[in-house]
Formats: sequence, C-alpha cells, structure tokens
Amino acid sequence: MNIALIGSGGREHVLCQKIYESKLSKNIICIPGNAGTAKIAKNIDLDFLNFKKLLKTIKSHKIDLVVVGPEEPLVRGIVDFLNKHKVKVFGPNKYAAKLEGSKAFMKSICKKFKIPTAQFKICKNKKDVVKFLKDSRLPLVVKADGLAAGKGVTICKTKKEIFTISNEIFKGKFKTSKKLVLEEFLKGEEASYFLIVDKKNYKFFGSAQDHKRVGENEKGPNTGGMGAYSPAPIVNKDLEEKIIKKIVKPTLLALKNKKKPYTGFLYVGLMIINNEPYLIEYNVRMGDPECQVILPRLKTDLVKILNATINNRLNKIKINWKKLKCMTIVLCSKGYPGKIKKDKLIKNIDRLKLLKNSFIFHAGTKLKNNRLVSNGGRVLNITSTGKVFKKIRKNIFKIIKMINWKHGFYRKDIGWRVI
Repeated sequence: MNIALIGSGGREHVLCQKIYESKLSKNIICIPGNAGTAKIAKNIDLDFLNFKKLLKTIKSHKIDLVVVGPEEPLVRGIVDFLNKHKVKVFGPNKYAAKLEGSKAFMKSICKKFKIPTAQFKICKNKKDVVKFLKDSRLPLVVKADGLAAGKGVTICKTKKEIFTISNEIFKGKFKTSKKLVLEEFLKGEEASYFLIVDKKNYKFFGSAQDHKRVGENEKGPNTGGMGAYSPAPIVNKDLEEKIIKKIVKPTLLALKNKKKPYTGFLYVGLMIINNEPYLIEYNVRMGDPECQVILPRLKTDLVKILNATINNRLNKIKINWKKLKCMTIVLCSKGYPGKIKKDKLIKNIDRLKLLKNSFIFHAGTKLKNNRLVSNGGRVLNITSTGKVFKKIRKNIFKIIKMINWKHGFYRKDIGWRVI
C-alpha cells in the first residue's frame, strides 16, 4: 500500500515508524514530515490545509490510504473532502471532529446525554460570565471554544483574571471562535484513555498520563505536553467500565443519531475523582506525546488495524499489546512555551547507538544544509520501554546526557506518580 501521513510532530514520527514496520506498507509520504520521518519516508513540504493541492499530491503518488495526525485538518473537514474525491482516509468526519473543534459542542452533548463533566456555562458575552460567577466558587476554568493550539485553557483564581481572559476571547484572540466555556475546577488525577472506532465498533487503544505544565512539580504555564507514560495505573477495570458506560457509549450514540458516526482515534481526557471518571475534553486524534508511549507497546500491525477500521471490520481483528511499560521525555527549546530560537544545531543524534528498547522521535526538527537543526518548541521525544518505570526513566536520562543539546531543557520529574 502507498500511504500518506499528514503532520510534522513527534506523534507523526511514531505513526510513520509503525507504518514503515508494517508488511502492508510499500511507499510512505509525509506531508510535511520532519527530520525523523525523512529517514523512513519521503517528506513533501506542502501546506496540508490547502486541500486542493493536497489532493493533487495524493493522486500523483497513487496513495491508497491517508492517515491524518493533527486536529486542525480534521476539524476543517479533510476527511469529508477526501472521501468526496474517492480517497480512503483514516479519521473522523467534520461534524464528529467538533468534539475537539468546539468545547461548547462537546459540553452540549454532555448536558443532553448526562455525561459526567464539570459544571459549566457556554458564554457569549460578559453578562453570561457574571451570571455563572454568582453561583460559583473560585478557582474557575476559562476555555476558548475553538482550537487554540493548547493555549486556550486558563485556571483562574480571581474574578479579575476571569474577566481579563474572557474579554480577550470575546474580542477574537483565537480566530476559531469568540465564545467560551466557563466551568468549575475539578481536583483529581488526570488520565488519557484511547479508543479506535469504526462506524459500528470500538476497541481499547491504550491509556496514558502526561505532564502538561512546563515546570517541575506541575508548575508554570501549560504546554502541548512535557512527557508521558503508559499504561496509566489509575485506569483499573472498574474505572474502565464506567468510562465506557457513562462517557464513551453516550457520545458515540449522539453522533450516530445525527447520522455522522465517529471513525478514527478517540482520545478521552479524564479527571478521576474517587474512582469516578469526569470528562474534561475530547481529542479527535492521538495525543502528543501520548502517542509516543502507546505505539511502542503495540504488537499488532498498525496498518492492518487502520484498514480494518476504514472497512468497519474492527470486530474481526484482535489488538495485542506488549507486556511493557513506556515513557517519553520531551526535550524542548529554551524559552518554550514562550519565545524560542529555531535553527539551533543538534549534533550528536546520528552517533548514538540506542538499545533496542529506546527511541528518539523527532518533533520540531528539520534538515538544513544536511544538518539537523531545531524547528519548534518541542524538539525531540526521548522514549524507552521496559518493565519498571524507574529504570526506564534512568535510561532516558542517559540518552539525553549523550545528546548533550545545550539549547534545550527538559523536566526531570516526568512520571513522579509511578516512581
């Protein structure tokens, strides 16, 4: 099969690696890809949000399957567009992608189907904010309605902060929407639960816990994720049953009722309080960096799974997992998530001799004059598998030391809950 992969991050590198390892894959193109995918696929520097140009490239490369990594093309309707042009594509339709594309849409489904979530109000103006504040305790969480590249959620401890953030959103700080969701702050333990879904079936696709704050001890601003580990010990059988019954089934039913059934990866972002799950958010794709700790544990051929999903035959396939744990630590450019400098040389990667159980997934990297340089905030995902999280993390630290990248930093407490 000729396969096209959309995206350029660490998630896409691990997806590309798994596609490359499949017996079913023949040629792989990555649009646009990064320095890591360039070693195992053909990178094509193209704006994937230009669907017409994308279609031309897909047709000229005789692509049999398109796999979409990031959320933006999904929310903008890439699946509907490619399906219309008879191209097989893995991911949810535009309507279903609103689960991530609109916080208000997701919350409306929660209200209608009694899905456990934080108390909330969809606000279109200052009046709505004032109304919700009357009956609420601080802190509260302000969430921009549309996609905001991980920067649309703020935990506010004062009313002044709430009004400031709300005002910015109402004035169009995020171009995707001028609405917001104001909700109660839930205190518990976060976990990510993943499914792969076709029009009739769904299967478990791993659990993970990530670290969103830039600083150690979960301090500082939110990021796209500083590291993760899988599986998440907090996700026990009893909890899993509740997640499926109270959250997943009603959501999938809501979309089926609209004749817009969900297909693709579904990421269920949860807050666990006294072994009860509360829905925090949905993502309509694999998480990043969670994907980098789930896929190294996957035993079954990924392309085989994707094919079964597209053909609504997930029930005919068994998904097997290695009896291993996995952790990744993100090596970031200094200054992230604020201002960073790009094009910083990364010298030692090609000289490293990694053990079988260790991987370096590229995220914000590119080749410039045949030399590896940084090209973003989150640059490399140093990943390792094993049986004990403490030993896995020790191994990752060794690799980071060998890379010795002076322009980067990383959190040294990733996985503190399990170590």
